[in-house]
Amino acid sequence: MDLSAALPTFVVTLREGFEAALIVGIVLVCLKKVGQTQLNRWVYQGIAGGIVASVMVGFLLGGILQGIDSYQSPYTPVIKQLLASLFGLVAIGMLSWMLIWMTQQGKSIKTEVEGEIKAALIEKTGAAKGVFILVFIAVLREGFETVLFIIAKFQEGWKIPSVGAIVGLVTASFLGFLLFKLGVKINIRLFFQVMGIFLLLIVGGLVIGLLKHTDSAVYLLSQLDPRFANWCISPEDSCLLGSVVWDGSAILSDRQFPGVVLKAMFGYRQTLYLGQIIAYFLFLISVGGIYFRSLSDQPQNKVIPQKSLEKAQES
Repeated sequence: MDLSAALPTFVVTLREGFEAALIVGIVLVCLKKVGQTQLNRWVYQGIAGGIVASVMVGFLLGGILQGIDSYQSPYTPVIKQLLASLFGLVAIGMLSWMLIWMTQQGKSIKTEVEGEIKAALIEKTGAAKGVFILVFIAVLREGFETVLFIIAKFQEGWKIPSVGAIVGLVTASFLGFLLFKLGVKINIRLFFQVMGIFLLLIVGGLVIGLLKHTDSAVYLLSQLDPRFANWCISPEDSCLLGSVVWDGSAILSDRQFPGVVLKAMFGYRQTLYLGQIIAYFLFLISVGGIYFRSLSDQPQNKVIPQKSLEKAQES
């Protein structure tokens, strides 16, 4: 059994899940601070609702792909490749945006969450609803990104990636429990920096896969319909990606260890084309540049554990 497919979803879910755990922890601390712990059950219902909604989105997208598989048409392979490209594009956009947003806004997330909770509590009759919606959206957002990542990267097999996602979610929940319940000190800034670098490389791998799916779609379309034959601007090795730059089939195959792990984690391919190499480095330079500039501008802030918060409130 190849467990390498579980690694990238573990990393993505651990990072995204811990982000959601921070929001949930801040909400619980805020409710305790204002003496509204009776609303805690709405926090837990929001968590459960967000997880269920994320799973339902996964089944919906998976059902769409299965429906296309069962549709008998010569254009079915083209549609599958185009959908894979679409899912990949959306996943790249969302994960990149969240990576940069969390880095830039992380220092004010505690203040924003507390402000939303206080605003919900002002409306006495709608406080429970406000708490539920806040937590539900936080969990659903992270869950949707993870589901989209699994669909975009592992269209043909989702069981092992899903195991990685579950383990990542459990680990993120455990870290949140240590931080907010037991008061264990965790260097959150360092955690997100390390996870951010991993996520940047993983999303870069999605860029490589996205281009391959798009190239395959154009190639299949050109073979099915002569009207699209001129879409292949580089007929030597591929339709759109240019010539082969790297052929590691003999020295680093993506079907054997360690190539199979590099493929699952970072999108490595034993055959890489010029267009993929250019797009990969452009992504790292552009998105990675914004990310690292955000890190350099970020102050040395840390989320304060619950026990420290309570001590500060007493004083």
